[in-house]
This record gives sequence, structure tokens and C-alpha cells, in this order.
Amino acid sequence: MERDRRWMYDRNYPNRGGLKEEFVEGVKGFIAYAKTLLEFRNEGTIRCPCAKCKCIKLLIPEDVKVHLYRKGFRENYYMWTVHGENYSNLADVDFQNLAGCESSTLFEKNYDNSQMHEMVSNAFGIHPRVQSQQNIDESPNDEAKHFYELLDAASRPLYEGSIHSELSVAVRLLTIKSDWNLSQAAMNAIIGLMGEVSPNINLPGDYYKAKKLVSKIALSSTKIDCCEKGCMLYYKDDAALEACKFCGLSRFKEVTNAKVKKVPIKRMHYLPIIPRLKRLYASMSSAPHMRWHHENRRAPGVLCHPSDGEAWKNFDRMYPDFANEPRNVRLGLCADGFTPFSVSATPYSCWPIFITPYNLPPEMCMTSPYLFQTSIVPGPSNPKSLIDIYLQPLIDELKLLWQEGVETYDISTKQNFKLRAALMWTINDFPAYGMLSGWSTAEKLACPCCMEDTKAFTLKHGGKTTWFDCHRRFLPIDHEFRRNTSAFMKNRTDYDEPPATLSGEKIWERVKNFPKVTESPLLKLPGYGVEHNWTKQSIFWELPYWKHNLLRHNLDVMHIEKNFFDNLFHTIMDDKNKTKDNLKARMDLQEYCRRRELELRQENNRMVKPKAIYSFKMDDKRKICDWVRNLRMLDGYASNLSNCVDMKEGKLMYMKSHDCHIFMESLLPIAFSALPQRLWKLITEISLFYKDLCSNTLREENLVLMESNIHLIINKLAKKFPCGFFNVMEHLPVHLVREARLGGPVQCRWMYLFESFYPPQATKAVVESMCSFYYAPWRFWSDVPSHIRDRMFDEFRIKLIFFFSFQLTIFILTCFICR
Repeated sequence: MERDRRWMYDRNYPNRGGLKEEFVEGVKGFIAYAKTLLEFRNEGTIRCPCAKCKCIKLLIPEDVKVHLYRKGFRENYYMWTVHGENYSNLADVDFQNLAGCESSTLFEKNYDNSQMHEMVSNAFGIHPRVQSQQNIDESPNDEAKHFYELLDAASRPLYEGSIHSELSVAVRLLTIKSDWNLSQAAMNAIIGLMGEVSPNINLPGDYYKAKKLVSKIALSSTKIDCCEKGCMLYYKDDAALEACKFCGLSRFKEVTNAKVKKVPIKRMHYLPIIPRLKRLYASMSSAPHMRWHHENRRAPGVLCHPSDGEAWKNFDRMYPDFANEPRNVRLGLCADGFTPFSVSATPYSCWPIFITPYNLPPEMCMTSPYLFQTSIVPGPSNPKSLIDIYLQPLIDELKLLWQEGVETYDISTKQNFKLRAALMWTINDFPAYGMLSGWSTAEKLACPCCMEDTKAFTLKHGGKTTWFDCHRRFLPIDHEFRRNTSAFMKNRTDYDEPPATLSGEKIWERVKNFPKVTESPLLKLPGYGVEHNWTKQSIFWELPYWKHNLLRHNLDVMHIEKNFFDNLFHTIMDDKNKTKDNLKARMDLQEYCRRRELELRQENNRMVKPKAIYSFKMDDKRKICDWVRNLRMLDGYASNLSNCVDMKEGKLMYMKSHDCHIFMESLLPIAFSALPQRLWKLITEISLFYKDLCSNTLREENLVLMESNIHLIINKLAKKFPCGFFNVMEHLPVHLVREARLGGPVQCRWMYLFESFYPPQATKAVVESMCSFYYAPWRFWSDVPSHIRDRMFDEFRIKLIFFFSFQLTIFILTCFICR
């Protein structure tokens, strides 16, 4: 048996320049092995494992060879289980090398029980392991041993040669129920039919037994009652209370029967993170990679991972005892709101809380298997600053992981160690930034980096806050823009220094005396909106190391780029509903600037807005829309942009965040090539800035250049566009390069993966399990028992017959009277 099977997914030379010799030889070896099977000796055919047939079709060996040459092997078929292999005869295969293959094939499903078999194999020594420095093996601790024993007992094959176990069948059944939204009765019927077909196989008896079997090795969850208004959790010292200590509302629903068990009005489900961090070290698919950040040092000045950023390095210098153990985990936290029900339903807002580990390599970091949902803040409304109430259990776990640690068994080194963890930063959109940090992201002091040292002001006619002419201070002191008195604010020069960024220690000195929402009701602090924008002391300051983190909360590049694109695109396309160049903007322009060519004119007793050089006429807009409509891109690169085109109005609508990302970085210079040359160059510079910022690998010397470029680009925009164009989203790009220097590439610090975490099929399970207090305005039809469903059909049929009979009677009477 060959040790390295990476040839299976390395078929062609670059640019599809023919089949590689290793692949051809490997296919010959596979065909020779398959011919030894009983199936071939009896029928002369073997199962084709190509990407299309997927081991379903029986073909002669020559056809199988052609299929493999053309289409390659099915996904992640390193173990030829359908062709008779099992884990007991694969001890010589080099799985450690396979772990270094492309992540796109590593984590796709081969068959449903592969991961469970893998953990069993890890536990009982089938996989090769990385030896520790002392070259000493240790037995798993009691908790890990208990888990492996349960897993082994449930993972025994259903029969000799079977690729399924009782556990894998149970997991598959539960997955089918969730994906296809089947009722419990339907699931029991399916299990019953399977039992009748194969009476001698040990299958779960029904849905309840399948769920019970899986729950033995599942991760734990905790139910915590909440105040109806979100004032507090009935948690720790307050667990015995029956009414909110702040608002006085009852904890339980009113019941008439005193013998009935009390039902809480509102409840939160919390999923502890410690067991899941331990599971990362229980499988060879993840345990060796948890040391990647330490074992794969990059060249100085190159940033391709959060560990290359200055924030990570500064943390290592501040806490060397934590950094000396490379298996200690660095975490990121994300809070994101979503609406689980349809738009037409009653408004309902949920807030999932995610934790993700950063020890993993870039191709594994921030992928779906490593996005751990810890809780979901129940609705129906946005918790706003009270989100700290629901973060208390998570913060308690993080403090335990920092101060004491937990004993963990590392399957890759066969050793027990004390696992510790630290939260590096949070990831969230701009409104959630204010919820988590305690600094409100509204009005003139919205920027959490400039804080109170800002020049934002409120427009006289538009009535909104603008950051127009707030960026000359970022330019070199001798730059010509600083002394310009006509292109920016009229009669004003700017020789001020850029705002200083406060350290964590200085911010802590400011907020340490502010009240916490977990200890007192939320109140408006003195000086809010004038001297500061603080609303509370964030719960994250309870973490001992939080004030030493250089980057505590990330500005989300995804939302900033989308909002920047929307403002720029709709202003240039002169969309009357979304443009920032409206009548009020022109009135403000006349108030603050000297741009005679853009000032309003009076014609025929009405005010007329002169056409700006940065906006298109209708013919040009329709040409751009026609170009977008006929645009063809690779599958998966972007959605179908032709569906966003409105040829009649000459505009694009309903573009998603990723579509804006693609348009901003690749299509914008092409679409706006008809603009005057000086404007087109400016648009191209913006596009290139975001493209460079979103690169997989950053270099420090390039970041210095990008930072000076974005300062100049924003000032060039201020010379061309009206004051109302510059809201906070046009200001925040000046801080993005600094955060990239601290935190590394933006791919590990933006919202794309978190926003797409919940597929539509998962909405029902999320809402029912996490938000069970509020009764949803609908029920899934498949959950209604069959006898009730039949009765409802009968009642509906009777009502329908009665309705049509009544309408027919009215029609006949009307005809008779009219006659």
C-alpha cells in the first residue's frame, strides 16, 4: 500500500498541460487493486470512483480508467472504502502528509462516518503521530478516555465490511431530518422501513433513540433564563430570583395550575467553548495544525496570518509564559444580527455570538468547521448596549481559560497539557462595534479611532453629520492641500496634527469608573455626544489582558467597502433615490465651498441643479447597464449581475455585499472609463486601494505606501464631490491600513463567513432551539402530526365548499334581481 496518495488530486500539469505521470501510475495501481476484489472476479466490473459516477456505476476497468483521466477522483476519497479498504488495513498510509493537501478537499465529505472513524483511529493509535520533544507518550485523561470509549462503542460497523456504524446512521438520519425539514413521525416511518428491510442490523429504533445515541458524545449546552426586557440573566448569584432585580418583571409565565412546572418567559441557550477547544486536539485533522502559527514563521515584513500582525507579537511580548506554549489558543469573537423569519412576518431580530480560533493555517482559519457558535441572543428586538448581559457566561469561560486553564489531551503528541486561551479582538459591523465596545458609533463622534478629536460637523441644509474636509490633517505638514483655501472649506487652511490613537491603558483609565450594564440600569453618561460617546463600560474590560491588546475591535472591511461603493456608484450614476448629490447637497455646497459651476440656478421660477462632471447622463447610464447585463463571469465568482440591472431607470439594484466587492475591485474602472481622465484616475486609485487591502499577503513597505495614498485619495474626493457625500463610511478607510498592520490580512477579520453561516434550511432549528420563548407567527407544515393535518384538510375542504356555494348563491340572486 503506497504511503502518499496526494497524487489522486494532482492530476494535470499547470494550465491543464496533460496528465502527470504520478497520476497515471497511481490510476494503474488502483485498477490493479480493484481487479483483486470479489466483485470483479464475479462480474468483470468495478465501481467507478470518478467525480461523476462517485462509486455508484459498475464499469469495466478500461472505462473506469478513462473516467478517472477525464474527471479525476471523487472528493476526499483517500481511503478506498467502497472498494474494500477500512481503517484496520490502512496503517501504512501517510495521513500526516495528506493533512497538508488542499483544504478544499480535506474537509469535504467522503462518507458520513469518516470523521467519527478518524477520531476512533486517533484514540487507538492507527494514525502515525508527531513525537513530543521528550518522546514520551501519555494516556488520555479521564474525560478524553471516556469520550473515546463512547465513540468506539458507537462506531463499530453494522456488519462485516460495512462503511456505516450505528452512530453514523443516527447522525445521517438526524441530518436528513434537519435538511429536508421532516416531521418526527416521518422520520420514525423511515427508520421503521429500514428495520423491516434489514431486520438483523442494529439500527436506532426511532427518532428518539437516534437522538439519544448521538447526544452521548455531543457537546453540552446550558439553558439560562433571561429577563423579558434583557435587563439581566438568572445566572450564578441571581439564579434563584423569580423577578428581575432592575425592572421587576416576573421570570415565569403565569399559570392557573400550581402543580404545573414553571415556564420561563425568556431563555437563552449557551454552548460552552471549552469542550469544543478540547475537541480541536482530539482529532488528527486539526490537532497538528493548532501549532502552525508557531512552526511556520514567515519572513519579516510579510503578513499572511494574524500571527504576523503587530497585535499578536505585542501580546507575545507582554505575556511570554502564554506564548511559550504554542498550543494555547488565540480567539476572535463575532456578534451579528439576522432576521430568521420572512420579511412579511412580524419583525424578529436574533444575535448569534461566534468564537473562532486563529492558531490554524490561513487555508483553514475562518472556515465553517471552526466557527463555533456559543450562544444566540433571543429576540425579538435588538439588544443594543445590553448585549453584555448575554455575554456573561462566555466571559466567565474566557477568564477561566486565561487564569487557570483546562487539562486537555493532544492526540498529535499523545500528551496531556494545560490549555489556555485569550481573546484577541471582536469582528462586527459598525453598529455592533458600538454595542460591544461601549463607544457609540452615531453622530459627530462616531469614529472610534479619532474619538473626540474630530472635525465632523452637521450640515446646515442636509441636517446630517459629514466628515467633509476632515482629512487634510492626515497629509504631510508641507502638502499643498493644507494651505488651499478654495478647493475645500472656503477661506480655511489646515495645519493640525492627525488625531492621536489612544492606547488600551489610556482608554481603561477613562472607562474604569463608568457603570456596567450587568450591575446597574443603562443610563446616559454626563458629557455624552459632546465630550465623549461612551455609553457603558464594556464587559470585555473584565478580561485581565484586554487593556494590553493593540486591536480590540475591528472595523469591518466588508461593510465599509460596500457602503463606500454604494455612495460612490449611485452618486456617479445619479440615482435620484440614493445619490449624495441632491438639492440639499448643492445648497450645502454653496454654503461651505467655492464651486460656482455646481451651485443651484433659478430657471422658470424653480431651482435647477447643474449637471456635475462626475455624474452620467441617461444614455451613458444605459450603456453601463447594458454592459453589466451582458457580462459573463466564472461560476461562483459573483452572482448573476444581470438580475440587478434596470435598463429603464439606468441603475443597478439589490447588489449583495460580495457583488459590491467584486465590482469595486475589478469592474469599477472599466464601467466608469467614460468619465473625464482626472476623475477616472481617482476612481481607479480607490479600486486599487481596496484590491491591495484585500490581498491574501500584505507587505509592510506596501502598507506604508497604501496609508499615504488613501489619505491623498480621500482629499482628492473632497475636491470633487459635495459635502453630503462624506459620511463616516468615507472617513473610516483612513484607519483600515493601520488595523491591517496590527491584525494581518482582512480575510481573518471581516464578516463574509459569519454573514453566510446560516443557510435557509438551518433557520428553523436555530429559532426553535434558541428562541423558544417567543411563539413564531408560523409553523412548519411538516411538523404538524398527520392526523391533525388530515383533519385540517377536511375542515378546509368544507369551508371551501361552503364559500363557493355562498358565492354561487349570491351570483344567482344578483342575476335574478337584475333580470
